[in-house]
This record gives sequence, C-alpha cells and structure tokens, in this order.
Amino acid sequence: MKEPADVLRITDPVYEPKDSYNVLDRFLLWLIVDPRDLPFMHFIVEATLIIVPLVFYIYVGPVSWIVVGLYVPFNVFFYMDRFILLLHNTSHRPLFRREYRILNYYIVCVLGPLFGETPETDFAHHIGMHHVEENLDADLSSTLRYQRDSVTGWLRYFLRFFFGAVFALSLYMARKRRRKLLMRIVAGELAFWICVGIACLMNWQATLVVFVFPVIICRTLMIAGNWAQHAFIDPSRPDDPFGCTITVINCRYNRRSFNDGYHIGHHRKTALHWTEMPGEFLNNHELYRSRDAIVFSGIDFIMVWALLMFKRYDLLARHFVELRSPARSHEEIVALLKGRTQMIPVGPGSAQMA
Repeated sequence: MKEPADVLRITDPVYEPKDSYNVLDRFLLWLIVDPRDLPFMHFIVEATLIIVPLVFYIYVGPVSWIVVGLYVPFNVFFYMDRFILLLHNTSHRPLFRREYRILNYYIVCVLGPLFGETPETDFAHHIGMHHVEENLDADLSSTLRYQRDSVTGWLRYFLRFFFGAVFALSLYMARKRRRKLLMRIVAGELAFWICVGIACLMNWQATLVVFVFPVIICRTLMIAGNWAQHAFIDPSRPDDPFGCTITVINCRYNRRSFNDGYHIGHHRKTALHWTEMPGEFLNNHELYRSRDAIVFSGIDFIMVWALLMFKRYDLLARHFVELRSPARSHEEIVALLKGRTQMIPVGPGSAQMA
C-alpha cells in the first residue's frame, strides 16, 4: 500500500517549455496546433525513418525468417504502445493546424496499419461509442456483466470483442443513425483487408508479419487494457468515472504513452491535454479521496490485468494508493478490490456483445 503522501510525488511527464528549438522542431511546431504535442511529431518522424523502411525491406529484400521474426517484437516493445496512445490523443484533440489536417490521414492510413490499427475503426469505437456509453450496458466493450478477476470471463470477453467488435460497432452506428461514422468503419476495414489480400499475393509471409500479426497483438493489448481500466466498478455508481474506472500513476507506461494511466481524469474531462493529467489528479486528490477512487502506483494497465488473472490481490494492494485517512489495513484494501470486480447484473435488450 502506498501512503497518502505518495500522491504529492508525481514522476509522470508534464509540459516543460524550452527556451529554444532546433530547426527540425521549429518546422514541426509550425505544423501543429499545440506545442505540447511536439513528442507526437518526434514519434511520427522516428516511425517514418525506422519502421517504414524496415517494412519496405521485409517485402523486397532477401530477408530471412530470423530477421522477419525479430521485427514483430521490435515493433511491439518499442513502438506499438506509443502509437496506440498517440492515435488516442489525436482522436480527442486535433494535432495538425487546420490547413495541414490532411496529414492526419498519414497517421491513420499509413502508420496505423503498421501498428495494428485498422483505419477509422478505433476512432469510431472510442469517440463515437465508448465515451458516449461510458462502460454502461449499451457500451459494446462494457465489462459490467463479467467477473473481472476470472480467466474464463476474460476469454469470453476477448473472443466476443475480438471477433465481433467491428460487426457490432457497425450495427450500433446503424441503429444510432450515425451514417458518417458507419461509412468510415466500413470503408476503413474493407480497404485495409483488401490491401492485405493484395499484399499476400506479393509476399504472404511478409504480410503476416507486417500487417496481420500486429492487428492480433494490438487488439489483444487494447482489450486487456480496457478490461483493466474498467475492472474495479462500484455497483452503486457504475456511471460515475470515480466508480467505474481507475488511475495508475508513477509508472514507465505513463512516461512512454502520454499519461494514459490517468483514466479517471480522462473520463471526467475527455479533452484534457495529456500533459495536464498529473496536475488534474493532484489538484483534485481530495475529490478522488472522497469518492474512494481506485488508484495504483508503479504498475500499468497490463500489469493490473495480469494480476487480476492470477488473483494476486496481495500485490495489487501493495500498489494501491490509500487516499483515505485513517488508512485502511491491507486486508481491508484487498476486500475493497475484490468487491469491485464482481459481476454486475444488467438488464435485457443490451447492445453489448455479451
């Protein structure tokens, strides 16, 4: 258990303006709306100079299975998580100035497929559905009706989401008469898989490695991450951000992935800039305390998911940030966490995939 004073020692990134910028940074700043998003542009340049040439070489060069096999873990461990959260942030807030908005298609249609993100689907799911339904019964990715420390429950959730999400999301948009988002989903998915089919005719081994495996890995990581983000739900207030999601602080994941761990703050203020997330938490930690928010320190969402799958509540309790005073015992925190992972009955007629 982390002591209450830990909330005042945040190590996650905040904005630190520079006195001067090099030539490249000045050019990149000229393209974007907010100078705080310069790290996004650094990532885009890095991925363009490293991942794109590697993909080209895998397709046209004399590449052995060893080289091809190393590409996937290299992509996953050094780039994929950062891209997923770059895409998440640029979906909520525009990255490029209005006159350069066309460059967003480079992120979505060129870089996205290299990191397992099919064009447009993530935007439609996250912005057009998830933040509208807020993990309640109509949310297609809702965790409410699952036992959230159960491997069996997780597998059911994974299989239904992995194989049915695109179809369920399309039906959701059709029911809501959100035709523009529906067309974006259909066009993006069809274009991606048609291109994958054509690429298979050129080099099926390279296509598996470059496009198919990243989709499988990316969607698995996102499903596990969403499960962890919405694993600890207060059944008396599942519609409250403090009662339906968690925050993780002071972890490597936040430093790599643009403070994505501040998920309570994100659901409270979806347009809040990623560099302001630690400040929002610190400035409102009394509110987090009074609402009995679940906060962990030093672990990320995938670690939370893994600990739940092994029912290691003892380790989760060690990373739990106790905001209340007097502090609860280790056993009381374990009981709190266990109580928040219980299956919550929902009514019939749900749009959810379960």
